[in-house]
Amino acid sequence: MSDNLLGVYNRAPLVVDRGEGSWLYDVDGNRWLDCVMGIATDGLGHAHPKLVAALEAQAKKLWHVSNIFRIPGQEALAQRLIDSTFADVVFFGNSGSEAIEGALKTARRYHFVNGAPERIDVIGFAGSFHGRTYAAVNASGNASYLEGFGPRLPGYVQLTLDDEAGIAEAIARPTTAAVIVEPVQGEGGARALTGEWLKRVRDLCTQHGVLLIYDEVQSGMGRTGKLFAHQWFEGVEPDIMAIAKALGGGFPIGAFLATKEAAKGMVVGTHGSTFGGNPLAMAVGIAAFDEIAKEETLAHARAIAAELVEQLNALKDKHSDLIVEVRGKGMLIGLKLVPNNREFMALARDHGILVAGGGENSVRLLPSLLLSSAEAAEVVTRLDAAFADARTRLAKAA
Repeated sequence: MSDNLLGVYNRAPLVVDRGEGSWLYDVDGNRWLDCVMGIATDGLGHAHPKLVAALEAQAKKLWHVSNIFRIPGQEALAQRLIDSTFADVVFFGNSGSEAIEGALKTARRYHFVNGAPERIDVIGFAGSFHGRTYAAVNASGNASYLEGFGPRLPGYVQLTLDDEAGIAEAIARPTTAAVIVEPVQGEGGARALTGEWLKRVRDLCTQHGVLLIYDEVQSGMGRTGKLFAHQWFEGVEPDIMAIAKALGGGFPIGAFLATKEAAKGMVVGTHGSTFGGNPLAMAVGIAAFDEIAKEETLAHARAIAAELVEQLNALKDKHSDLIVEVRGKGMLIGLKLVPNNREFMALARDHGILVAGGGENSVRLLPSLLLSSAEAAEVVTRLDAAFADARTRLAKAA
């Protein structure tokens, strides 16, 4: 590991060189079946030809220009997002954390311009992950991400997802501004919320004039087989939504979407970004959106996810002493484990498959939405070998 890099990552001993579809290669030519995909970011796999072509074409024209000018690509991608969602307006940034920050600012400004500046409280939930910036870690409330960074920001409330009475009471408070929630928790262990849960919270927010923010940074852009995870259910639309990751297919793009009413406080001078929405990012984002939003892409993701989950449940039955639960939604799949998840990630890597970690001692599978049926079967074959190896190692250690 280079001493020139800040030591904040526990990096795997894999020196990446190139990627092709669902496969990642190191500098020595070894390859892995990639079920991390930049943590659900390379939604169309590695080096998708249409994204490469869009990047190359735009790179020869214009990379960056200030947001003091109109950028046609922003208007084009925003229109696609608006046509496909609840939203009326879009703001482009560079990451999921930036999208979350913008969403939180938008919610508080809404109440400020409505004459209720005391409404600042944002309700978040245990197991959530909203990013690493200061407001984002406060919204998540994870103690390990907050320790040593000074006092907690005021106005952030953490509850548990199953505390129905506590959620209702907190939303009804006169100081509550917004609720922020992931329809499918990613870092929290691939925990999918039900339509009933989302509808109950949506109705409570409407009743008490509280804005509902969805964090679909990981669960959005086709990951669950719908363009956005909440679209599996009727009557649960948010007021504001943060997206990123697969929006750029691997190129850094984030955005938050909002209704015109929710965004009423965000006027000239209240927010901005230097790099957000630059021409290069928008060219790639449009290409990625157009491919992901195709019904054939989403239908393929749903079909392969169903195959994969069925096979993983069979694997769970085979290795019931090692796998507690198969969870998640679509191509955001979690395996809750008995053995240590970090140790299993390394073991899986030894068997040629890359998986991500998650809360509640789980590992996540976040493959390309274009994963083939044969590759899905290979995922299970390689995991099977890794679990067999894990059992052998546990027996030796006993």
